[in-house]
Amino acid sequence: MRAVRPLIALLLLVIACQAVSQPSSFRQAKSELRERVYHDQNASDTGSFYCGCQWQWAGTSGGRIDQASCGYQVRKQANRAARIEWEHVVPAWVMGHQRQCWQDGGRRNCAANDPLFERMEANMHNLAPAIGEVNADRSNYRFGVLPQTLYQHGQCTFKVAFGERTVEPRDEVKGMIARTYFYIHDRYDLTMSRQQQQLLMAWHRQFPVTEWEQERDRRIAGVMGHHNPFVTGEREWRLGHRNLAEGLREGEAPNLAEQPASATGQVRGNRRSKVYHLSEGCPSFDRVSPDNRVEFASPAAAEAAGYRKAGNCRS
Repeated sequence: MRAVRPLIALLLLVIACQAVSQPSSFRQAKSELRERVYHDQNASDTGSFYCGCQWQWAGTSGGRIDQASCGYQVRKQANRAARIEWEHVVPAWVMGHQRQCWQDGGRRNCAANDPLFERMEANMHNLAPAIGEVNADRSNYRFGVLPQTLYQHGQCTFKVAFGERTVEPRDEVKGMIARTYFYIHDRYDLTMSRQQQQLLMAWHRQFPVTEWEQERDRRIAGVMGHHNPFVTGEREWRLGHRNLAEGLREGEAPNLAEQPASATGQVRGNRRSKVYHLSEGCPSFDRVSPDNRVEFASPAAAEAAGYRKAGNCRS
């Protein structure tokens, strides 16, 4: 009996660790979201993210939209208007376009070859079920206020100004969008324009955290092992926010040779230029503005975060 107890404890530990492991791919994240987060929301009043439509689950993570449930009308793409897709609230383009993998081959190349981008793409806090056509119309456009723009999807209160590359979502999700943007930019050390910060800070104040947003956060934390601190209230976004960049320390790219900082001196990045400098051999190390400085444990850590070595460094 005594020999069995350690085995049981070990099994429980393994199960617990599995329960809080972040999905390793976008595909896995979608499946987890269906099974453990949105499993009971397809016929709820919450509905799909941008339009509040109900749907029937289909396949491993998709669904068929009940357009009559929300008065949705097809704008242009009937096939995508009929199905649920998983929307990145902060678009994949925003997370990845400055990374070298994106420059070399776009999103598909990043998903296949960049471990940090894989983690960002699979972050469940940033994913929500949306009508495919609306997901397509949102594209990677910024959020804004569009008082002169007409609705184009029936009774769905989602506006898109294609010429301005701007969308305005329904009021019910504006607060959640703001807190998701704060979280992703803080966690992965992304830059956000002053104008977008001001808008999202206003939405955060105007549309407080709802009961469903809190429950959603709890369910996702049960899978990923951490909450969105801007939902729980542990963290507050202010203009000029300094990112903690915790997501950059989740793991290193396996194809980068780790070089300890002790062998190269300090490693300092410039968050504006996405260039890093070494305290030994890089003449611009001390010229990085304090407001733009990002300290890294090693050159590999900087490169995993999307930074490149300054061209004037001596090898």
